[in-house]
Amino acid sequence: MEIGKIGIVGAGQMGTGIAHVCAIAGLDVTLQDTNPDQLLKALDSIDRTLERQVSKRKLSAEDKQIALARIHATGDFTDFGACDLVIEAATEQEDVKRAIFKELTPHLRAEALLASNTSSISITRLGAATDRPERFIGMHFMNPAPVMQLVELIRGIATDDATYEAIRSLTEDTLGKQIAVSEDYPAFIVNRILMPMINEAIYVLYEGVGSVEAIDIAMHLGVNHPLGPLALADFIGLDTCLSIMQVLYEGLADSKYRPCPLLVKYVEAGWIGRKVGRGFYDYRGETPVPTR
Repeated sequence: MEIGKIGIVGAGQMGTGIAHVCAIAGLDVTLQDTNPDQLLKALDSIDRTLERQVSKRKLSAEDKQIALARIHATGDFTDFGACDLVIEAATEQEDVKRAIFKELTPHLRAEALLASNTSSISITRLGAATDRPERFIGMHFMNPAPVMQLVELIRGIATDDATYEAIRSLTEDTLGKQIAVSEDYPAFIVNRILMPMINEAIYVLYEGVGSVEAIDIAMHLGVNHPLGPLALADFIGLDTCLSIMQVLYEGLADSKYRPCPLLVKYVEAGWIGRKVGRGFYDYRGETPVPTR
């Protein structure tokens, strides 16, 4: 099927980035969030990111305005009625996603496709919570979506070939992204490898082997990672990191995936990273300062 109208549920970091990518690619975007302030923040973020692209001559000023005009913000699922595909990009909590699908699906056309940007949760289970498991697929964009070139595609057991081919074509041909196809296992490919590394870095901090700064410098300069694991955890969101580790621990029943108690403590404190101003670093000043 031809996909020209995209709906996105959730105007957080991921939903905002996906909306940006789709609008630049010439797709009409309906961006939904129940929080009006979050929608305004998302539109402002897209505007600023587009402006940076204009300043770097990656985009013309005219194309920026055209892209912005393609994005319609709403708080209501009824505005998804004309969408060919809706991508859920809500918080990484299965019960929240299930509740969204229950409320969302009555407003979709029977032939509309449905995707989740989940980074860890079973696509088979999520698809079974909808009225269209054969038209349901995992479409995991990397963060930040406008910059990162990869999208993981994950088929649930019921996902049909037509759905997969339509999403593969959209991702590669329209959005210009590379795909990696993953089986439907906890955390898929990227986070199955990345999150245990981040969790181990937090254990290294927890056990006093190294400070926040020492751990990040060691991995940045010693392994040539562009960002140290603790700074990366702050960027992703410590709440998201914890949710993914819990999916791995519960789904694979292996003690090596046990979330570090220090990660749990930071999330309980509400210090979940850049989005709130504090995580393993304090971002409220001019430069980030380690909090431990």
